Amino acid sequence: MPTGLYARSLLIIIVPMVLLQSIVAYIFMERHWQTVTQRLSTAVTADISSIIDVIETYPQQDDYADIIRIARERLRLNIAILPPDPFPPATNKPFFSILDDILQEEITTQIGRPFWIDTVGDSDLVEIRIRIENPDKVLRVYAKRSQAYASNSHIFLLWMMGASLFLIMISIFFLRNQIRPIQQLADAAELFGKGRDLPVNFQIRGAREVRKAGLAFLEMRERIDRQIRQRTAMLTGVSHDLRTILTRFKLQVALAGDMPETEELQLDIDEMQRMLQGYLDFAKGEAGEEVEEVNLLQLISRHTNEAKLKNRKYKINCEPELTLRGRPNALSRLVGNLVTNAFRHAKSVAVSVEDDGQDIQILVDDNGPGIPLSKMEEVFRPFIRLDEARNQDEAGTGLGLSIARDIARLHGGDITLEKSPMGGLRATARLPH
Repeated sequence: MPTGLYARSLLIIIVPMVLLQSIVAYIFMERHWQTVTQRLSTAVTADISSIIDVIETYPQQDDYADIIRIARERLRLNIAILPPDPFPPATNKPFFSILDDILQEEITTQIGRPFWIDTVGDSDLVEIRIRIENPDKVLRVYAKRSQAYASNSHIFLLWMMGASLFLIMISIFFLRNQIRPIQQLADAAELFGKGRDLPVNFQIRGAREVRKAGLAFLEMRERIDRQIRQRTAMLTGVSHDLRTILTRFKLQVALAGDMPETEELQLDIDEMQRMLQGYLDFAKGEAGEEVEEVNLLQLISRHTNEAKLKNRKYKINCEPELTLRGRPNALSRLVGNLVTNAFRHAKSVAVSVEDDGQDIQILVDDNGPGIPLSKMEEVFRPFIRLDEARNQDEAGTGLGLSIARDIARLHGGDITLEKSPMGGLRATARLPH
């Protein structure tokens, strides 16, 4: 079965029509066509039987001129009286011929004498040969096929099929207009799922149910956008207010002087500062940035200097012209979080970009300690740090992977983790075109 609504709708229209035509054609051919052919063949056979009775009952001229004339003028049969030679060899019976079966049955029933028929040779004529006992002759009869066969029945079938094809064409035209609004709504929903703007020509139209679905989609889109704006504004406001308080804490700690207690307070303040920066980064990732064409090679090459400063091996594999439509800053933050996380826990990092025609995959591999399989989904939760698998001396807020996955999902993709061929962790960001 096809998966598309358009193809399925066509089947719903075409299949019942084809079945109906098949049933009507079968009944027509079995009943009407056969009945008409039966009656025509019966009449022709009766005429031939009458000619045989006249020849055998009444004396005829040597050339049988009178009976030949009567048959031609009154019965529209072209007859000839032939010597009693053997019948010609039997011809192949047509694969589908009602006339052969019915005509043989009628001759056997009404005349009951040896006969030979040919309905194949000439398409317009039927040849019949019947042996006559007195005199010992063979009666050859040429009859028009239309006299014994319902030859105009195909006109009904042609009209039926032609009318059906015409109606199917009209149905396809109107059905396409009904399906197009649904396809446009699906395309708009897909673009919205990828974080892109709706098409300029998107309009709510079509049947009542389709318009209702379109209005529901626009209302849902507005609610989601409003919720994102509210959450972004809340995170930005809370982070700004807390940063003001942290600034006062820093000032008070600095005025208190160098003491063991102030050193621990300073560490806590720095940790809170990084957490707030993570909040702000998260808020910026959903701040309505414009969608543009982003060159992926340039995007991942930005971390080359960072790798040199941190004394890390950094390998890149990406086609120079490969691009992706998305939010440049958000995508930069996504790749930055994944690469920086790999730099923090590994000595060697490799980034490769693959395009399978539908999605672009950004693979970030490292040779670090990795993450247990049971924890690979848990690390995407905010504030989660697996210290048993990573270096406890490294600072972090536990928001990097969470922010990266949110950005990927904002673009209609996702991020997954698995064991890397390099021995550490592989992070795969799958982003649709």
